[in-house]
Amino acid sequence: MAEHRKKLRLGELLIQQGLISTDQLAIALAEQRHNNIPIGRLLVRLGFVTETAIRDIMARTIGQESIDLSQVVADAEALKLVPQEFARRNRVLPIAYDPTHQSLTVATTEIFNVVAMDQLRAALGTQIEIKTQLAAEAQLEDYIDQFYGYELSVDGILKEIETGEIDYESLPAGGDEYTQPMVRLVNALLVDAVKRGASDIHFEPEYAFLRIRYRIDGVLETVRSLHKTYLPGITVRLKVVSDMNIAETRAPQDGRLSLTLNGRPVDFRVSTQPTIHGENIVLRVLDREKSIIRLDRMNLPGPTLAKLNLMLARPEGILIVTGPTGSGKTTTLYSLLAQVNDETVNIMTLEDPVEYPLTLMRQTSVNEVARMDFANGIRSIMRQDPDIILVGEVRDRDTAEMAFRAAMTGHQVFTTLHTNSALGAFPRLLDIGIQPDIMAGNIIGVVAQRLVRVLCPHCKEAYTPTPEERMLLGRSAGSVSYLYRAAGCKHCDNKGYKGRTAIMELLVMDADLDELLARRATARELRAAAMAKGFRPLADEGLQRVHDGVTSLAEVSRTVDLTGRYG
Repeated sequence: MAEHRKKLRLGELLIQQGLISTDQLAIALAEQRHNNIPIGRLLVRLGFVTETAIRDIMARTIGQESIDLSQVVADAEALKLVPQEFARRNRVLPIAYDPTHQSLTVATTEIFNVVAMDQLRAALGTQIEIKTQLAAEAQLEDYIDQFYGYELSVDGILKEIETGEIDYESLPAGGDEYTQPMVRLVNALLVDAVKRGASDIHFEPEYAFLRIRYRIDGVLETVRSLHKTYLPGITVRLKVVSDMNIAETRAPQDGRLSLTLNGRPVDFRVSTQPTIHGENIVLRVLDREKSIIRLDRMNLPGPTLAKLNLMLARPEGILIVTGPTGSGKTTTLYSLLAQVNDETVNIMTLEDPVEYPLTLMRQTSVNEVARMDFANGIRSIMRQDPDIILVGEVRDRDTAEMAFRAAMTGHQVFTTLHTNSALGAFPRLLDIGIQPDIMAGNIIGVVAQRLVRVLCPHCKEAYTPTPEERMLLGRSAGSVSYLYRAAGCKHCDNKGYKGRTAIMELLVMDADLDELLARRATARELRAAAMAKGFRPLADEGLQRVHDGVTSLAEVSRTVDLTGRYG
C-alpha cells in the first residue's frame, strides 16, 4: 500500500507542476497493472514527460541533488572501488572519489535502495563516506557501459569464438540466445556503433575477410576486419532479428530491427545486397534521442534561427528543405515539427518509411503494396482535419500537385526535395510540372543545408592560410590572419573532429520574390533580389563557420562548392 502511495505521489507531483494531465496519469496507472513497470519509466515510455523532468522533480521532492551524467568525466579511481558487475546489478555508478575527505560520490536511480548502499559500505569499509546523486534511468545504464569500457566485450567474444565451435543451426532458434557467442558478438557490435555515434554500420565481405565499417560524422572508418568464417553467422543472426528470409541469399532484402541499447530504444533499418563475395549488409541507425534536436540546440547562428521561426509563424504554405542524401533534411524537418508540436495542432505525416515514431503525430508509412503512394496519402490525409502535413519527399508531379493543393487550402506543408541549393528548388519544381504562378504565394521558404564536421575544441590548431585558400575565402581573405585546422587527440579518437553541425541557406519568400517567380524571372534575377534582402548562400554560411573556428576550410570545401568565389 505504501508503495502504491509513493507511485501516486510522483504522478500527483507531475500533475501539480503541469507536466502531465490526470488522463495521462490514469493511462500510465492502467498500463502499470499489466506490466508492473515503475510509473516514472512508464510516463517516459508513453511520451507524456521527459526523463530529465522526472529526475529533477524527484530530486527536488526528496531534497537530493540531481546530476546530468553527460557532463561528468569518468574518474578511474572511483571506478576501481566498485566492480562493474556490482554497479550494473544495483544500478549505481561511481562518479568521483575524494581521497582527502575519503568520500565516494555515486549516481543512482534509486536513492532509497538501502540494501545496495549497505552492501557498498560493507565492501568499501566504514572509513569511506558514500554520497548519492539522482541520475536519469536511461543515462545511468548508458554511462555504466561507457565508464567501465565496452571495447573489451567485443574482443572477449571474438576470443571465445576463436577457441570454440559455432553451431550455425542453433542461431535462428529461441531459448537462451546469450549462450551463443555469435548472438552476443552482433549485439556488442551494434552497441559499440551506437556508443560511438555511428549513423550507419557496414558489414562488407571481401575475398578472404569481412570488413566492418561505421559511418561516424558522415565519414566511413574501418573498425574491424574479421576472417570470412564469421560472415555466415553474422549474416544469419542479422537476418533473423530483422525478420528477413535466411534462405534467400541471391536477392536484396530489407528489414527493420529494434533494440533497447543503453537504456533507450534504438531502431535499425537493415538492407542486404548480394555481391560476388557474399551478402553486403548495411544498417542505418535510427536513434531518436540523438537525431531529434530542438532548434535552439542546433548551434545555429542567431539570424538563421530568427528566420526559421519567422517561417514557422506563417499559417499556410509549403516549407521545403533541400540537400543531397545524408545532409540531415529529415532531422531538420523533425526539429521544425517538434517546435510546433503540441496538443492544439493535428500533425500528420507521410513517410517512406517512418523513421522516428513520435507522440502527438499521426505518422503513416507509404506502402506500395496497399496502393498508398504519396499523392493518394495526401488526398486521404486532407480528410483527417490536419493543421500541418509532412510529406517525406516530393519526387513526382502528382505528389507535388497534391502538396500545393494542401498548401492552398490553408495547411502548413513540410517536405523535402533533392536539389543542391535553395534557388534550385524552383527549376526542379518546374521540371516536375508545377507552374510558376502556382508556386508564387504558396511557398513559405526554402532551406538548403549541408552537414559539416566540427573541429575538436581540445586539439584544433591555428595556422596561416595559403594563397590558394585565400582565393577560396574570396573578398573576406584580406581580413583573415589565421584559420583553424584538425589535429587529433584522445578526445576525438585522433580524427581532429567531433560531432557535426548544419550550415543552412534560408530563402524566405515574400511578395517581391513571388512576383519575380510568377513572371519566370531568371535564376540570376531571383538571386540578386534575394541577396538584396539579406539572403546568404551556403558558401558564405560555411565560410562564416570557418572564420568562427567551428570547422575547417577543408571540411567546408568537401561539402560546399567554394570555387565560384574566385576573385
